Amino acid sequence: MTAQDVAEQFVTAINAHDVERLVSLMTSDHRFIDSLGAAVEGRDAMREGWKFYFDMVPDYHLEIRSFFIPEDGRAEAMLAGVASGSYWSNGIKRPDSSWSAPAALRALVRDGQIAEWQVYADNEPIREQMRAASV
Repeated sequence: MTAQDVAEQFVTAINAHDVERLVSLMTSDHRFIDSLGAAVEGRDAMREGWKFYFDMVPDYHLEIRSFFIPEDGRAEAMLAGVASGSYWSNGIKRPDSSWSAPAALRALVRDGQIAEWQVYADNEPIREQMRAASV
């Protein structure tokens, strides 16, 4: 499988909110880097991270519009598109909490699995919703 194939499978699992499929596509030393540069390492930590995120944004969706693959043969893919969802707190959808933002993602692939998943996106829309919910 190519890096693009693996990245596409990962996005499909994200959009299906299939945490176990996501975990199966991660290397044991998987590294997730969010848009602020914070990193989480390991499959088990990311299993919990994705569960938490899907509880908070149960309609999270990535619409990938473009893939970019390096010509030098690196097992890497850059994805560009739109991330969207709505913010839920304590199982209740917050009023007017739907958001959509441009997103870019980087997938580093090793042995048919995602070794690193990095998000480049403006997450201010959901941070605004989280702040409003805490008031």
